Amino acid sequence: MTNPVTRQVIVAAAMTWLGTPYRHQASLRGVGCDCLGLLRGVWRELYGDEPEEMPAYTADWAEARGGDRFADAAGRHMASVPPEAAKTGDLLLFRWRENLPAKHAAILIAPDRFLHAQDGAAVATAALSPWWRRRVAFAFSFPGVTD
Repeated sequence: MTNPVTRQVIVAAAMTWLGTPYRHQASLRGVGCDCLGLLRGVWRELYGDEPEEMPAYTADWAEARGGDRFADAAGRHMASVPPEAAKTGDLLLFRWRENLPAKHAAILIAPDRFLHAQDGAAVATAALSPWWRRRVAFAFSFPGVTD
């Protein structure tokens, strides 16, 4: 994308995925995606090619490989921000329990709402309720974002 990447542009790009069915490993707007596929699709719209090739992965990829591979990959291409300082347009990574790696991604679309793809449901918005807020493990800003 040749235009500046603003938080408003990120949210607008993300919202075009609303209603896309959940499909493990997919990343095609309107056809199917998982939470990583949603992020990959928004990235492609904003920047063109994805920053690295995505290998195939199973549903238990994070637990099976150990470490915080999702956060490590995001950190290679995005700026880390403290989760409590995340702004609209930032990526949030969630962990289901404290001892597990982060393995769910969402894009913050408002201070108290996010967009995500969750198994068994189409891409949807959700409230950043206390339940979700407790599970935010990492936050990242897209590269070159202007406010």
